[in-house]
Amino acid sequence: MTPAAITAELQELQKLLALEKAADLEYHRQKIQSLPLDQRVKEGYSWYGGITVTKSGYTIGNRAYVILERSLPHTPDQFRAGKTVSLFTKQPAVHKPEQSGIIQFTDRARMKIVLNSSDLPEWLGMGLIGVDLLFDDRTYREMEKALKYVIEARGNRLAELRDVILGRTQAQYREVNEFLRSEQLNDSQNAALRDVIGSYELTVVHGPPGTGKTTTLVQVVKQLLQAEATVLVTAPSNTAVDLLTERLAKEGLNVLRIGNLSRVDEEVLRQTLDYQIAHHPDSKQIKKLKVEAAELRRKAKQFKRKFGAEERQNRGQMFKEAGEISGWANQLEQRLLDNLIDGAQVITCTLVGAANSVLGNRTYRTVVIDEAAQALEPATWIPIIKGARVVLTGDPYQLPPTIKSHEARRGGLEVTLIEKALQRQAHTSLLRTQYRMHETIMNFSNQQFYDGQLLAAPQVAQQTLTKDFETPVVFIDTAGTDFQEQTQQAYQSRYNEGEFQILCEHLYALLEHCYTHEILPLPSIALISPYREQVMMMKKAVKEDERLADVPITINTIDGFQGQERDVVYISLVRSNAKTDIGFLKDYRRMNVAMTRARHKLVIVGDSATIGNDDFYAAFLEYCETHGTYRTAWEFMA
Repeated sequence: MTPAAITAELQELQKLLALEKAADLEYHRQKIQSLPLDQRVKEGYSWYGGITVTKSGYTIGNRAYVILERSLPHTPDQFRAGKTVSLFTKQPAVHKPEQSGIIQFTDRARMKIVLNSSDLPEWLGMGLIGVDLLFDDRTYREMEKALKYVIEARGNRLAELRDVILGRTQAQYREVNEFLRSEQLNDSQNAALRDVIGSYELTVVHGPPGTGKTTTLVQVVKQLLQAEATVLVTAPSNTAVDLLTERLAKEGLNVLRIGNLSRVDEEVLRQTLDYQIAHHPDSKQIKKLKVEAAELRRKAKQFKRKFGAEERQNRGQMFKEAGEISGWANQLEQRLLDNLIDGAQVITCTLVGAANSVLGNRTYRTVVIDEAAQALEPATWIPIIKGARVVLTGDPYQLPPTIKSHEARRGGLEVTLIEKALQRQAHTSLLRTQYRMHETIMNFSNQQFYDGQLLAAPQVAQQTLTKDFETPVVFIDTAGTDFQEQTQQAYQSRYNEGEFQILCEHLYALLEHCYTHEILPLPSIALISPYREQVMMMKKAVKEDERLADVPITINTIDGFQGQERDVVYISLVRSNAKTDIGFLKDYRRMNVAMTRARHKLVIVGDSATIGNDDFYAAFLEYCETHGTYRTAWEFMA
């Protein structure tokens, strides 16, 4: 590619990002801002009612924080770590009844919000507290800024990385002795490790399901630290970053987690910047100074401007003293921050978190980007700006990033940076051995997505349920049963009760087999579907079914189940109609995720008359007839 072509490509990406931002904002206005409060609470876009403030204080950067708890039934909601929110009160006649902030962590009952303010709201203890989800403009600003940097880069390291990653030039490698290896890795994983160590600009590590990508990354980072003081490790989601943080810390590395958390358990909390500052000997003095400054500001605000000259002078003096004390606290805090950040072997954060002000203008010899196939390209550039070389890892044949703008998707915003690198670079690393599933479960995806290059590790290749009465892959065909899909009108999501009943009959038979052969504990089981309404219906039915009361069953959408695995996985396809319309079953990457979650047994229930006209599903039906077990729903309807 020519320099002009690369610039044009990136400028087009700016336009697509603007389309996505506009669509996201419009979605927020329609779905959230237009709803009354009680409806926002019902649909999970607000917390209100039974909310109490259990703790408040001051975090790094002289920002106030609050921890909230809710006592009402914990219905599912849309709040996640890193989301922008508004903390509000419904108390009448209060000054500034709203304060924006960022969720630092949340679970079903608790939420910590770091406010965009150095002071806590005066109304915090007055009750009628709530939280609203806001439009996340900050993420878009950081992506826009990163794209601008990349486009304007001239004659520097970022320009060189841009030209390599986008294919204008090929990545260069120095030869690395093949004796450089980790005993914890297999041959293809060690080859990837050597590629990283020998690379000058870029390494692309393609990790299909179950191939030990995270294990490989941990060993890569350990090897990099033999020659580098600190490695920056990033991923698109807080969940992925937390997993990496935990795994790296278990290797005895000094890991510093920057940003927000998807989990609040002790194992991850100990690695966070806030925790390490709070448990540092200097933190008590810093906290004392911050509280003192906040109290002075509070007292100063009580002086009204209409008071006399002496009162106004006292007010000004209080603000001055508060500023001096805050300045002192900030100096002590910055020194402590610098010591912690510069002393860490590994910095972990999300892609957007790499722009966190606490990292300043620091740069790193190597930047690792995990799950790169789940990230928008503009977000992926954010950490790359801080690196001298890049490691991109992921699998473009699993779920892509979520995009709200149909126009932006059609324009190519869904194409990730790792996809471009895999297409444009002559040399990439493929992890070939998978350690999760029976080879029969693996092989359909292996043929469809990975050119048959994957091998099942010997310890899993023939793993099955004890005395299983079927093959590891089963398709149950509902064709001819008249189990038609139905549509939930409010959300336009689909469900199929008849199909689920057939699934349950097979599940009952499986459990009876386990009880008869004393297979205890029972295998772990997941019921997944592409459609949220089917998932909601399955959850309700399983909860009310006494026969399934003590069975370890996880029920989720395919998207929600990505990254997980179970001994037995059932997939309910839902679609059954005379038009043979399969909707977003057409996204074969989603099905690749679904079909590769099972260790011992995969059971798919669907209507062959609806899905069979599609080449992908026709190939799967043929695969089941040849290598699996093909059954009809009529067998379960006696």
